[in-house]
Amino acid sequence: MRRIALLVFVLAVAPAGAATAPSGLRGVVTRGPITPVCVAEQPCDAPAKHATLIFSRHGSVAGRTTTDTEGRYRVQLPPGLYQVSRAVGSKIGRGLEPDQARVRLGRFVRIDFSIDTGIR
Repeated sequence: MRRIALLVFVLAVAPAGAATAPSGLRGVVTRGPITPVCVAEQPCDAPAKHATLIFSRHGSVAGRTTTDTEGRYRVQLPPGLYQVSRAVGSKIGRGLEPDQARVRLGRFVRIDFSIDTGIR
């Protein structure tokens, strides 16, 4: 009887604890190229300082975050597949790669993004 009671307790508590574990994305956003010609032993990209990333799901904005001076970001999101874009009016480049990200249950997944500056 004690074993059954313990089993019922564990099954009742386990899903609730798993559902409350935070999940989201973290990483670094870079921009590049930063010069028309990349030279050996010199960086060709740089951190994307103060870039705002927008995470959308099913046509609605689910979250947003702004990078720090080192280009690092962190955003808490529920599990799922998100479209990722930059804030309108951003002046630090054109495209964002990748433009999708998958959040896993109970984990902060590292995904680094890069912004194409268009310099050629």
